[in-house]
Amino acid sequence: MPAYLTALGASGLVVGVFGSCKDLLDGIYQYPGGWLADRFGRRRALLLFTTLATAGYAVYAVAQSWPLVFVGLFGVMAWKSGAFPTTFAVIGDSLPRERRAVAFSVQSVLVRVPRVIGAPIGGLLIASLGIIGGVRASLMATLVLAFVVLAVQQYGFLDDPGVNRSDSSRVTAIFASMPRELKQLLAAECIVRIGEGIAASFIVLFVTQTRHFSAVEYGTLYAIQQAVAIAFYVPGGRIADLSGRGPLIALTFVFFAAFPLAVRLATSFPTLIGAFILGGLKEIGEPARKSLIVDLAADHQRGRAVGVYYTIRNLLVFPAGVIGGLLWQRAPTLPLEAACVVGAAGTMLFVGSAVRSAWRTP
Repeated sequence: MPAYLTALGASGLVVGVFGSCKDLLDGIYQYPGGWLADRFGRRRALLLFTTLATAGYAVYAVAQSWPLVFVGLFGVMAWKSGAFPTTFAVIGDSLPRERRAVAFSVQSVLVRVPRVIGAPIGGLLIASLGIIGGVRASLMATLVLAFVVLAVQQYGFLDDPGVNRSDSSRVTAIFASMPRELKQLLAAECIVRIGEGIAASFIVLFVTQTRHFSAVEYGTLYAIQQAVAIAFYVPGGRIADLSGRGPLIALTFVFFAAFPLAVRLATSFPTLIGAFILGGLKEIGEPARKSLIVDLAADHQRGRAVGVYYTIRNLLVFPAGVIGGLLWQRAPTLPLEAACVVGAAGTMLFVGSAVRSAWRTP
């Protein structure tokens, strides 16, 4: 999308604003998504979010200028963000605590296998049809697959009739009921994700424009990153279920901080491969983090608790893309360097909180 925007005439600052808008919508949609999942059931919520996302991808495909891409973003983010608490709730509803990290691992693998397949295909389409033609061809394939998803959700998903849909707790009450451990995790993750957001929209531009590698080569790098993430998801989930969540969460925060710096220092394709392998390893603690959130959320308001958590996180993170855009205009290396510093600060906050909690535990 950053390359698509620039091909439609957007500046580096507009690309940063686009990244910030994604984070803003990621925050705004979270709680309504959790509320809909708790109030009307998981299947209805999923159908609504998929329909909105399909409309957003259609707008992307017909956009003749970059402002229209922002319009499509409102629909596309309904799936990524609105359905997010629903996914958490389904896993929490379906499985006991000691099996949730592995379940999140499997879910994450299912999400990322298409990325491993799709990224090189997208790079080849861009190489053969140009950025605009290649992206639009990819979007048409996305629309076809979205209709398949709608059919599966309509006819193949069984809702949980036991979900409590009568509780009307407000956002403030849900946040107040969160345990201290969950709030500490939230604070640390906010800082780590701010660091990630500063660099997220500019890694592709740094690789293709500053280091002068092709879209096909970037697609290969991205596929390697996703393949590494997939390879470590299930082992990471198993370790988290057997030995606890904290150490793997701390490790994943370390990799979040290290990845942009590794890309910044890489000057050849082999060293970029090493950097993107490091980027894949930053997912090793994701099942642990997600399962800890579900573990600490009350059963009767699980969808909304997840929604509140991610609403707060993403609303705090959304300015990061604009910061990255301003830094990019000064020097292409600055967003990556700043991302590392901010990510390291969040990691230290999480480790410090964990140590203090351990000292308080008798």
